[in-house]
Amino acid sequence: MQTKLSFSSYLLIGIMLFALFFGAGNLIFPAQLGQNAGTNLWPAVIGFLITGVGLPFLGILAMGFSGSRNLQDLASRVHPVYAVLFTSLLYLTIGPFFAAPRTGAVAFDIGISTFIPEDSMRIALFIFTLIFFGVTLWLSLNPAKIVDRVGKIMSPAIIVLLLVLLVVAFINPMGAVQSPVDAYANGAFMKGFMEGYNTMDALASLVFGIIVINVIRSMGVTDKVQILSATAKTGFVAAGFLALLYVGIAYLGATTTEKFGLLDTGGPVLSGAASYYFGTFGSVMLAVIIILACLTTSIGLITACGEYFHTIVPKVSYKAFVMIFTTFCFIVSNFGLANIITYSIPVLMFLYPLAVVLMLLTFTSPLFNHSRIVYVSATAVAFMISVIDGVKTLYGTLGASENEWPNWLSGIVSFYEQVLPYYSEGLGWLLPVVIVMLFTGIIAKLFQPSMQYKKHSN
Repeated sequence: MQTKLSFSSYLLIGIMLFALFFGAGNLIFPAQLGQNAGTNLWPAVIGFLITGVGLPFLGILAMGFSGSRNLQDLASRVHPVYAVLFTSLLYLTIGPFFAAPRTGAVAFDIGISTFIPEDSMRIALFIFTLIFFGVTLWLSLNPAKIVDRVGKIMSPAIIVLLLVLLVVAFINPMGAVQSPVDAYANGAFMKGFMEGYNTMDALASLVFGIIVINVIRSMGVTDKVQILSATAKTGFVAAGFLALLYVGIAYLGATTTEKFGLLDTGGPVLSGAASYYFGTFGSVMLAVIIILACLTTSIGLITACGEYFHTIVPKVSYKAFVMIFTTFCFIVSNFGLANIITYSIPVLMFLYPLAVVLMLLTFTSPLFNHSRIVYVSATAVAFMISVIDGVKTLYGTLGASENEWPNWLSGIVSFYEQVLPYYSEGLGWLLPVVIVMLFTGIIAKLFQPSMQYKKHSN
């Protein structure tokens, strides 16, 4: 007889999923968005919620719908080599390249920096991240129940503490909402939409989805339809908490600009607000919870990366990978939060379209008989556009003007701007991918027997 999960089970798994997503780094982006969007807050927030909450929810559903064993298994529908390359880059992005070092930098920015004199900031960051990633290394090498227990305590604690802070900020705003700046002045929705990429949650959802599905299966649910239903319900719980906190934090950010001015990152916004409303006690409480939450996220990311790369390269031990990754994280985190965010953007501009296209292909796969030609064609089109977006964005982050771009890049970007709708908004890949999916899907329906990828048995 098929097990039916209770409401409390959905809530419990949903909070667990929220904890996986909410790596404290997610606090800083809506806060910064609120500061910069000002009076254009709501269109910016709606755009942010689509990519920061909607896409991760879609990713969780895609993994449940696909029936795949893991992300590499799903991506192998395009090609086995592509699957290894895409999955490896995705793990490195949400692991040692950006998201894992960001946990240390965020923990320092929100929890420690407000107590440190400006001239001692560099050495303080070095000492803090040395300890932070030292503990990450120790606990990743010796996975213990303490990590799970801290995670279970931290998630509700973060939700409660932030809700208290946000309710107080809503009742008694710190200041008047200011005018929008930069891209938020005229294109707030699209700027918010692109900012949602920074959470990296849509990428992480393709990894976390399997964790959730395995938990649901361990509770006795085995039917594919019921697994998908349970995945959707738990995903909705996590998405609801994320959306609620994102909206609240963005509003908090918008009310702090008059008092604090525009800050480089969202970290000082939260620590400053906690200090403003609750004094030193509020700052210390926020610091402790954020540091522990960042630590559990860091351990989770390093552990996941170590396990994945050990399966790819079995000759290198799990412990060796963990030591390499934590050392790398320590080095990267010392470049500071602003630099980590800046240099992650080109990679996200490249990876996000590929991840979203894989989700779209997963949902529409039964319509074109799971034909590999559709997977390959749509992915190739997305790649040709997103790789140029990534390179173009990299030049921008390095401070190069359009006049300083190489000729080949200027020529391709100029061509894309002329022929691709929404290219300047970062969505130039969308319409061509849909057209290619329709065209190759029709061909696949006509010649279906010879074009299917070899489906794995689960």
